Amino acid sequence: ARVKGFGLEELGIQLTPQGTIQTDAFLRTNYPHIFVCGDAAGPYQFTHTAAHQAYYATVNALFRPFLSLIPPPWNKSFKVDYSVIPWATYTDPEVATVGLTETLAQQKNIPYEVTTYDLSDLDRAITDGEDEGFIKVLTPPKKDKILGATIVHARASDLISELVLAMKYGLGLNAILSTIHIYPTLSEGNKFLAGNWKKARKPERLLKFLEKFHHWKL
Repeated sequence: ARVKGFGLEELGIQLTPQGTIQTDAFLRTNYPHIFVCGDAAGPYQFTHTAAHQAYYATVNALFRPFLSLIPPPWNKSFKVDYSVIPWATYTDPEVATVGLTETLAQQKNIPYEVTTYDLSDLDRAITDGEDEGFIKVLTPPKKDKILGATIVHARASDLISELVLAMKYGLGLNAILSTIHIYPTLSEGNKFLAGNWKKARKPERLLKFLEKFHHWKL
């Protein structure tokens, strides 16, 4: 981002070692009435993170003067949230990612399990003639929590949004599996992946008991 030549130095606005404008969690500079968003603020050079920052910067700038008039717990500024940042590479097919990849998980020594779904099995992908690709999700061992997801497909940047939402609000694969998806759509791929995750963790002992029970009833 270009931050020089605009008089910021004369104002004494602080910069980061990366050459962006230093902000706090509320997107304020060292002058509390000056807010920054987008590439000038960093740390991500994405249009969608710039729009995300713009919302928080605008809300904080507009409503901060009135916070003293608002009763708690609503009388506080909004911290920008970078915990779940998706990105996409617009190759053919596209590659979309959110959260941890296998490489990052290994580098950070984070234990994980992998669940995949091959989009060549998806009816809508077959109908559209775009059945090349897969969905991959990382979860902690024995826990229903999404650590990260990677999708490779012609529409990967659209497909990833459901998983981004799930990560943002702490929803696991059970929540996706129990959600009705329209047939035939590409988004069913996320549900079928969740189904693969569930099948790999099916209660074998309980199922054997139920099998014997129903045979006995017959």
